Amino acid sequence: MHYEQLGVTEGDFYNRNFEKGAREDTMILNLGPQHPATHGVLRVIVELDGEYVIRAEPVLGYLHRMHEKMGEVKTLSQFIPNTGRIDYGHALGWNWAFVGAVERLAGFEVPERAQYIRVITTEINRITSHLLWWGAFTLDLGAITPIMYAFDDREHLLDILQMPTGSRLTHSSFRIGGVCTDLSEKFIETVRDFIPKMRERLPMYRDLVTDNVILRKRLEGVGVMDADMCRRYGVTGPVARGSGLAYDVRQAEHFPIYEGLDWQVAVRTEGDSMARYLVRMDEMEQSLNIIEQALAALPAGPVLMKNAPKVLWKAPKGESYFAVEGARGKIGVHLVSNGGEFAYKVKLRSPCFSNLSAYAEAARGTILADAVAILGSLDLVIPEIDR
Repeated sequence: MHYEQLGVTEGDFYNRNFEKGAREDTMILNLGPQHPATHGVLRVIVELDGEYVIRAEPVLGYLHRMHEKMGEVKTLSQFIPNTGRIDYGHALGWNWAFVGAVERLAGFEVPERAQYIRVITTEINRITSHLLWWGAFTLDLGAITPIMYAFDDREHLLDILQMPTGSRLTHSSFRIGGVCTDLSEKFIETVRDFIPKMRERLPMYRDLVTDNVILRKRLEGVGVMDADMCRRYGVTGPVARGSGLAYDVRQAEHFPIYEGLDWQVAVRTEGDSMARYLVRMDEMEQSLNIIEQALAALPAGPVLMKNAPKVLWKAPKGESYFAVEGARGKIGVHLVSNGGEFAYKVKLRSPCFSNLSAYAEAARGTILADAVAILGSLDLVIPEIDR
């Protein structure tokens, strides 16, 4: 059902002011800023006609931490731990985007072994992120059991990531010119043991949740976003690929390690919440393929370039941009340097910000329960939006 069927014109939709309150036959409802469905400090103001959403307005700013400004008052090396806190779900994706921008600016060549380590650890981190989303999303829809399985597998992966990164969540182990430490034999052995176990779990996930008729009824045909809508809002990642846009930074930017591996970009064409769900489930399988092949091809050599920059290193003048395929979409870092120890300007491109921007249109005309399902299907991390 669309807003026109509710007697609301497009002019009403864009001109209504929530501060003036609802019309006589509608109601204003706040989802958040402290509500389990928002997965963080996000406020969504919805105007309802009964159970139907006439208008949904996301309100940001409750968690703003000024990361971009901090990037201009810290040295380039000092800012790396900040990147692990922009998106705690896929911290290594942000690590890579920032150090990649610095390396591109300075013209550094990263050792090949370090590049492989970045791929392996980033893909493991992608799986942990998707497992976090899968468990929390199904919990939003009323299923309690799946999150127990999701966190069981995720805990094993966090144990694995803790070996090379030293942390379980806000990883910051990438360095300008490589990575901070090499992979141990124990790490490699543990990952190789985990891959077949995870491949055995994914069919169980499908039987338990994906093919469950209740989940299907909640997601199929709900929150349809076509390719044109994704382009208008700059939507990327699994949300865009669920709408038939086969855009993946790993492929589009010709990342050298990824190009040498056998894997597929997960794409669905339906554009609904179920399609976005299936893309992420497919991506976990593809990440396992990437990790397995990267481990088999892992070359010998150093993990950090010679004369890697220290804390007080001065970057050359100029600007650069570097993008990474994060778990939620395209992560971008635009860096401007005036030749000093600090960046003159740091601009962070957050995939969640663009993906959330499409929510108001996608939720319009749906019932409230479906609006919650659509919000969860976007896999939002609010600290990344309020960067």
